[in-house]
Amino acid sequence: MKILGDKIFARNENGSLKSRIGTIFLRTRGLVTEKSMHVLQRAAWIEEINRGRRAQNMAPLSEIEAADEIAESVDLLFTNDYVLIRPDPERMDLAFRADEELQCFVSKRKIRFLNTHSHKVRTALLQRGENWRIAPMPRSSEEMNRQIETSRASIENEAIYYYNPATGTRYFTALSIESITSLPDDRFAAQVKEIVNGLNSCNRFLQPDVAVFPRSTPSEIKSKFKNLNLNLSADEMRKEFNAIMIDYRMSIPVNLRNETVENLDWRNEMCKTLSQRPNQTEVEDDELINNISPEFYRQIEWFPGGRIDDGHLIFDSIYDEALHSQDPELLAICDFRVRNIIFNCMRLFSKIQYVNVGRISHSLARTPNTKANRGNVYILQVKTTSENEERLFILRFQKWGIAEHLNAGKTLLQSIIETDDYADYILDRRLACKQLGMNLPARVSVGQLIEKYHGDNEYKNSNIRVNYFVRDYISGTASDKIPPMRFANPAFARKFAELMGEAAALDIIVGRAETETGECVFDKNHEVIKYGEDSLPDNIVITDHAGAFVKYLETLEELAPRYASVVTRREKFVSDYPAFAKAFVSSFEKKLDEVKNLYASNPRAFDELFSMRPYDEAGSAAFRWEKILERLKSCDPAAVADKVRKTIQSAQ
Repeated sequence: MKILGDKIFARNENGSLKSRIGTIFLRTRGLVTEKSMHVLQRAAWIEEINRGRRAQNMAPLSEIEAADEIAESVDLLFTNDYVLIRPDPERMDLAFRADEELQCFVSKRKIRFLNTHSHKVRTALLQRGENWRIAPMPRSSEEMNRQIETSRASIENEAIYYYNPATGTRYFTALSIESITSLPDDRFAAQVKEIVNGLNSCNRFLQPDVAVFPRSTPSEIKSKFKNLNLNLSADEMRKEFNAIMIDYRMSIPVNLRNETVENLDWRNEMCKTLSQRPNQTEVEDDELINNISPEFYRQIEWFPGGRIDDGHLIFDSIYDEALHSQDPELLAICDFRVRNIIFNCMRLFSKIQYVNVGRISHSLARTPNTKANRGNVYILQVKTTSENEERLFILRFQKWGIAEHLNAGKTLLQSIIETDDYADYILDRRLACKQLGMNLPARVSVGQLIEKYHGDNEYKNSNIRVNYFVRDYISGTASDKIPPMRFANPAFARKFAELMGEAAALDIIVGRAETETGECVFDKNHEVIKYGEDSLPDNIVITDHAGAFVKYLETLEELAPRYASVVTRREKFVSDYPAFAKAFVSSFEKKLDEVKNLYASNPRAFDELFSMRPYDEAGSAAFRWEKILERLKSCDPAAVADKVRKTIQSAQ
């Protein structure tokens, strides 16, 4: 490819880039990086073609030929680290051709796309299996909370702003500026003047000095703040300011009115605002996946996979680059499990249009078990040509597999046997939970892939199988992520308590708990609330039965007190706490009594469920199921519920 100007990323003697813009040409292959404007770079390229034609005694390009050359060109911007392609949303084919040409001399990891705000641009990349190129890196909840906390800033007066360092803009919220009304007249007037002047001025990045949060605030509200008369008396200014504040607060979406990081909608929107940058090349998870729950915000680490071209799978070329170079940075953004997952999808399903695979890098639980294995949960975004909508799946690798057993010093044969036994144990527990009436995802599929074992023993570099389980993604809100303000509605609180009471009864029967710590896992991420047309809780789905059968020897009375936290942790949010507690305990007792009677009415349906499965008093599923049924049969639902009730009362 012929280049007019310096190479991309070329620097002058002081270390700055020699050129910040470029134009790549695809009809007659070429790249222009000469310092100029894009329109002049195009003119320079046409002149260069004509110079070559004159040297060969050929006529210059006609106007139509020149227009064809220009039509097949793409604008580029250069930063210190990246080549940014500015695509025409209507000609994404040109953008992808430019991308492939650039990869001949620039690493693919260094090439990004602008105009990602365009739905057509996002969709084109998504359909090539390239979410990884436009999604931000995941961040833990603690990191996001800290970003918001440390962004609080002032200008010359009160610290009422949230500061975006990339744009230099300071955002105020309804709660943050409400506090200034209590200031003395002189300080109040100075703060209002600072706000108004900031709204009407731009910084050196050509971004507003001050802006209104959320960014979706109606323009008429923003205009009222910007045009507030600074020549009013203190009393008149307060009156005018308070009138604007009423309109401002009313304009804020209900889900953003509770300004706390406990409200995931508010936290996520504030993080988006504070992360905005000029020449934005990233989009958020809710722009890549429709109706994704807020707890998934910036928790998905998308990886290169492959694109499907006319039914043919083409793995992303960045894997070849990573393997060839062994560059640690490249290897870090390549997850070879992802290629295997996509490979299996192509083997098992036909008519796949695209697949994107991401990894859940942090636990989504509010109080995660730090001892548990992380990085074993993936999300699959799959679209087939036979379906109108894409589908989401959650893929979880088996926690105890061959590699883990080999690491513990077991033989390969024993490791294989124990891994298979554990896979059966997982599915046996799922069947038991379903038999008792637990509302689990409708379908679970089991898969395997082959990996190299990298342990430090005689089996190193052996090919071993790895088990995983796939289920549908369940839309809704995890019980522990529901915004606290929702519980101020008595109808919402009552329905929530009733559903959670029923689910808790089933949870205690099967003895769910953390394997390592024995801690209760209920109400910590897996209970997903679904809403009816009235926006009230309508149903509850237990997305993962993990931890079932851990507590199978303790009595239900011994386990009961731990379920009181469902009520006590929400005491300060509900308007009628006694009614909330009563609804939970009553529903808990009713469901426990109902399941006990169900067992008594048809004991064979339960007693013989695992009659063909191995029975081992050391802890097989069949043995644990027997113990669970024994305590269910002998329990007094009223006494168990009373343990919960008294624990709630003692916490007051």
